[in-house]
Amino acid sequence: MTDPHEPERLRALEERIAQAKGAQAPRTSKGEEHFSQANMAWRMVIELIAGLLIGFGIGYALDGVFGTLPIFLVLFVGLGLVAGVKTMMRTAAEIQKQQLADVDVENNAGTPAGDERD
Repeated sequence: MTDPHEPERLRALEERIAQAKGAQAPRTSKGEEHFSQANMAWRMVIELIAGLLIGFGIGYALDGVFGTLPIFLVLFVGLGLVAGVKTMMRTAAEIQKQQLADVDVENNAGTPAGDERD
């Protein structure tokens, strides 16, 4: 026959396994987090500079083709700056969304299932 204490033993075993898995889970240190933030900052700087350089190249080429040196150069450098800033803002929104999701996961990790409060 089956042991009446078997479900309790299985539940205790599952809890121990979950604790062991939690202890082995990799934790991010502040150094790694700082490194990731530095990478994101460099990404945003590169996006801005890339927009400016692409605008400069297109403007300079069009001025060379049409023989109107400063007009297209100034216009496309301005457009490149706008595009670079827009891309930077999109990246910043993406980073903020990820950080908010991480905070939500950390806050909800401590609440047991079925004990959610509104």
